[in-house]
Amino acid sequence: MIGYLSKLRSSASEMAGGETTQFLKLSSAVFYGLSSFLITVVNKTVLTSYRFPSFLVLSLGQLTASIVVLFVAKRLQLVKFPDFSRDIARRIFPLPLIYLGNMMFGLGGTQALSLPMFAALRRFSILLTMLLELLVLGIRPSLAVKVSVFAMVGGALMAALDDLSFNLQGYMYVMITNTLTAANGVYMKKKLDTADMGKYGLMYYNSLFMILPAFVGTWLAGDIDRAWQYEGWNDPFFAAQFLLSCVMGFILSYSVILCTQHNSALTTTIVGCLKNISVTYIGMFIGGDYVFSLLNALGINISVAGSLLYTYVTFRKKPSGGSGGGGDTTSSDKKLLLPAAGRIDNV
Repeated sequence: MIGYLSKLRSSASEMAGGETTQFLKLSSAVFYGLSSFLITVVNKTVLTSYRFPSFLVLSLGQLTASIVVLFVAKRLQLVKFPDFSRDIARRIFPLPLIYLGNMMFGLGGTQALSLPMFAALRRFSILLTMLLELLVLGIRPSLAVKVSVFAMVGGALMAALDDLSFNLQGYMYVMITNTLTAANGVYMKKKLDTADMGKYGLMYYNSLFMILPAFVGTWLAGDIDRAWQYEGWNDPFFAAQFLLSCVMGFILSYSVILCTQHNSALTTTIVGCLKNISVTYIGMFIGGDYVFSLLNALGINISVAGSLLYTYVTFRKKPSGGSGGGGDTTSSDKKLLLPAAGRIDNV
């Protein structure tokens, strides 16, 4: 009887733990999606509607906000992360470089392209992330994941072929951002599990190590002077949105790390692309620069279908296995090529 009751308590505890894990996966993904959507809209407003001359200066503001908020929070003992030491740069490299490049080129693409164009091109980061997860983390996606990813990329290609106007600089910025986004997601996952830094430590030191190089590069490019001479600083609405963009940069950084910690790097990237679908539709009706065509609309809806399929595959509850409580490995969304002891990602 005692053994039976112990087994019941153990089963209840496992069920509660599974529900908690599922909630953390879903809530972290939703939080990242909302943060990514808001910062895209705010950044576009600051850089395009208000014609702010420098996306580099805006990225400096976002780096500064992350450093200040986390430094104050650590002093108030609201968060914990390791104190500075000489080996921290070596332990988290190359994340700071990826982090800075992703931020700057992402803002550059937002400024140079319309929202529908930017969102369509950003979907190519999904395929890059899947390939990097295989090469770096040793994770092979299941057939369902492959189908959903290829549907998203194929739909984006179909939409792009019949809708995008060519902008070489914008294309280059977005494709560089796609590569850095994939690298950031995969290496972020690796460092969260191996560097013993925690999400706050990674966020703080990524920003801290890159603030001086970013400032020097922005100054050499002449963007400091252009931003200083900008005439909109006296506009309280612009100032409020500029500050909001800086704070949202910190919130987005936190949400990316949180989502990657509780999900896979590929999940984090596709949640971002689900946000891009929303931005695409908003650009159709609000941006004023969308011209309807049958091929473009079909491509966008195929991409949406692929996004929904991946969301279902990722967040559906896995059935419990047979004896020993182990699940059927063929029902997993990712098959590991590394041995179990070397597992980095968890699904």
